[in-house]
Amino acid sequence: MAVPPPDKSEISNLKSQSGPAGVTLDTIVSLCKRRGFVFQSSEIYGGIGSTWDWGPLGVEFKRNIKDAWWKAMVHDRDDMEGIDAAIIMNPKVWEASGHIAGFHDPMVECKACHHRFREDHLKEKGKCPDCGGEVTPPRQFSLMFKTNVGPVEDTSAIAYLRPETAQGIFVNFDNVLTTSRRKLPFGIAQIGKAFRNEITPGNFVFRSREFEQMEIEFFVRPGTDEDWHRRWVEDRLRWYTDLGIRPESLRKREHGKDELAHYAKACVDLEFEFPMGWSELEGIANRTDFDLKQHTKFSGKTLSFFDEEKKDHVVPFVIEPSAGVDRSALAFLVHAYTEEKVKDEKRVSLKLHPTLAPIQAAILPLLRNRPDVVETARKLYTDLKRRIRARYDDTGSIGRLYRRQDEIGTPFCITVDVQTLTDQKVTVRDRDTMLQDRIGLDSVGSYLETKLGVPKV
Repeated sequence: MAVPPPDKSEISNLKSQSGPAGVTLDTIVSLCKRRGFVFQSSEIYGGIGSTWDWGPLGVEFKRNIKDAWWKAMVHDRDDMEGIDAAIIMNPKVWEASGHIAGFHDPMVECKACHHRFREDHLKEKGKCPDCGGEVTPPRQFSLMFKTNVGPVEDTSAIAYLRPETAQGIFVNFDNVLTTSRRKLPFGIAQIGKAFRNEITPGNFVFRSREFEQMEIEFFVRPGTDEDWHRRWVEDRLRWYTDLGIRPESLRKREHGKDELAHYAKACVDLEFEFPMGWSELEGIANRTDFDLKQHTKFSGKTLSFFDEEKKDHVVPFVIEPSAGVDRSALAFLVHAYTEEKVKDEKRVSLKLHPTLAPIQAAILPLLRNRPDVVETARKLYTDLKRRIRARYDDTGSIGRLYRRQDEIGTPFCITVDVQTLTDQKVTVRDRDTMLQDRIGLDSVGSYLETKLGVPKV
């Protein structure tokens, strides 16, 4: 008993609606909860505002995003080093960076419903967006999470959870330079958690109080910074399109002079068309030499580069591509979400790039009550999982198993049937086209590696 191939009319009549158009945030949230991508943190206790737990599929998906970024930004380049700095740092770091003095948002509170908002996010000045009530005058609200280091809680023990990963790179500039023997230009990359006590977080994982950043500080000679800034904008744009996001779903937005951070000479946001509209996906800033000079001033340690050939000390300018892991994950999910009509029934699939898909191939026995079929399927699964991200599933009918794998973004399903026992072939089904190939058992691994673009070792 082999798997019947799909009707040609079934394939040709696919009516697809994929990408940002028509996808609501509620749809994505529902999918993430139903399929184990994202759960609300502490849900059994009623949750806690805007913090999220990544489930079994979500943690694999996020890991794949981070691995793809690290491969492209560190392993595939000859001018990059990586670090993993501590979350809790000496408070003087945040004094030097300006966060203690200036990392605040103007907060207002509604006098009627007592909801709080950033003043600059109000649609109508002085009016509560929720109930229309009058709001209080603005007051400055610190976005830094305070904590205490050691057993005594006093002012000398105050520390902060880092609001960004960048400063961990800057304070390690000399350490990396000394140990790696790098010359300009070179970069330092880091992936790690950051924390911001946002007044109004929201839009699912787009803005939360605990998040992960993928960040680079790229050190260049003054005078070459504008050219490097342009190059990094294009490099980072290409990374998203290489992983499947259509160019028309992305755009560049240059910051005006009135919105630049105090340390920035220029900044370009890469924006994505999220369900709530065009919003920042990643920022690429020209931070000039502000950070290294500030840490030199506050620490007394000179942070500069000595050029042996030119015999001069240089305080490098810094180009900073800064992306959020969680925000990138949301963009990839939104872009991949697809609804299609198949024989007048809705089919939902996540057309994720194979590099990012939590599972790359699912092995499905057509008859789970046949021990010989199950044994063959399990053996194939054992062989494949050494080569790709594979999953065995026999918890439903073949139609239901296909739909489940479509919905979680699995590019290929391999069905083992009774005929496999005699012809030693399996049916490989493509998620995007629904077309099927009959492949020899001994060729499945190499076939999938070719299709998935797995590099030969």
